[in-house]
Amino acid sequence: MSRMDSHTYKQAQSIELDEPLRELLSPVHRWLNTLAVRNHSVHTLTAYFAGLNQLALFLRGKKLTWTRCDKRQLAQHISQRLDEDKLALASVQQELSAIRHFYGWMIEEDLARINPTTGYQLKRSPRPLPSIADVDLLTQLLDQERPDTPEQARLWLRDKAMFELLYSSGLRVGELVALDVTDVDLSDLRVRVTGKGNKTRIVPIGAKAAAAINRYLPHRNLWVEHQDSALFISEKLGTRLSTRAVQQRLKVAATRAGIAQNLYPHLLRHCFASHMLSGSGDLRAVQEMLGHSDISTTQIYTHVDFAKLTQVYDRAHPRATHSQNEKD
Repeated sequence: MSRMDSHTYKQAQSIELDEPLRELLSPVHRWLNTLAVRNHSVHTLTAYFAGLNQLALFLRGKKLTWTRCDKRQLAQHISQRLDEDKLALASVQQELSAIRHFYGWMIEEDLARINPTTGYQLKRSPRPLPSIADVDLLTQLLDQERPDTPEQARLWLRDKAMFELLYSSGLRVGELVALDVTDVDLSDLRVRVTGKGNKTRIVPIGAKAAAAINRYLPHRNLWVEHQDSALFISEKLGTRLSTRAVQQRLKVAATRAGIAQNLYPHLLRHCFASHMLSGSGDLRAVQEMLGHSDISTTQIYTHVDFAKLTQVYDRAHPRATHSQNEKD
């Protein structure tokens, strides 16, 4: 693309403009044409224009130019986009990125001296706490009766081994299905896991998980085709199980156990982290077992534990104020 002349952008240009808005958008068109020459996508250019057009409308309403827009006006505009226009935080972040790059270009072109986005921090929404199931519910899942039919009983031996390992060692479902038989050392109770970025870590296996794997292995060896090295095998295909299949089998097991809560493989990883941290308090050890490169990712589980403590406090203490406002 040599010029910014896409159909979408032409539609945007066709809007009738008053003179102040036309003057505000003139450098925007110049910048976008520069990006078009550099082969930026039409989608990117259209998104940039939409964000800058909103700020231009705001500045026109205030009778301001680009060079008279400071951090205070920028913050007011962003607040309006979030609170009045009800724009999602991610969308506002994209608009802010467009504004930042546009001002960078204007400074290069000597059209402005100050970038109002410099040092401006958009407040992020608090990260949602991961869902956690309590130990009793997991016991209900993992210790359920074996199905009556031989076929379902065999499948349950495999499924139980998978779910025990997910909860025992905090694996991601992708890590689980990627395991080979040789990755599991049942004598030393440990498993070699290949995580994100092909990083390898050694994680302990619980005794119940090891016992479940031991009971499953004879059936696995009967199902496997073409000497597949995968630990968890599809009974029908004889090949490595998919992540989707693990998700489906967990839902089947939860329904059979009479569990109403939505269970999914990553929930078992969350439970591992929360229960381990609650029992040990060793953040670094849990970080290593989870394979987190940044300990701040692991720290989210400390908030989960405190949230649970707060719930207990609110229910038990006669003067609890966490969940109810103090009355005069």
